[in-house]
Amino acid sequence: MMPMCIPRFRALATLGRGWTDERASQIVEFALSLPLLVLFVVGIFDFSGAVSLKQKLTNAAREGARVAAADPANDLGNGSAKIAPDSVADAFQVVDNYLASENISDCGLSVGTFTATGLTWVFTATGSPCGATAALVLTINRGCTQKVNAVNLVGTCVTIQYPYKWQFGSVSSLVGGKFTGPTSLTTTAMAFNEN
Repeated sequence: MMPMCIPRFRALATLGRGWTDERASQIVEFALSLPLLVLFVVGIFDFSGAVSLKQKLTNAAREGARVAAADPANDLGNGSAKIAPDSVADAFQVVDNYLASENISDCGLSVGTFTATGLTWVFTATGSPCGATAALVLTINRGCTQKVNAVNLVGTCVTIQYPYKWQFGSVSSLVGGKFTGPTSLTTTAMAFNEN
């Protein structure tokens, strides 16, 4: 009876040594932590790209508002359903040129449509060649007001809604997460009208 127990004991001892061997544990730890590392790296690049794009869009809106505010406001009644007034067209061109100079797609804004309501012109890109579900929308309001020391000052507000496609969402689904960020980045700039 004794000889039969010894081989079983040896087999259990060999199996126990396999569980205490630490050579393979590093590979298992790396395999478990790799998805999280990839998630962090993609998240850093994606969020920093969104912050950088928002800063560039803010600069574009600021330049557009500054140009329109410097133009005289006496042309605002001269616009038609097909042509925007010169001061609004100037702001539009400045924003569009700024986007081009920063290598940011204008998503077809230059061939898009616009609507005018009072002193507000809304330019909408046709389609969305930027790859997101939202469309690029540029709003130029030549009559926005801000109260400063109990006085309403009239200025020009330029708002840009730019579509943004997050890469972080597709990567987070690999580790069982779900991320749905905003579909567009929105920025607004205002400059007080000089004329």
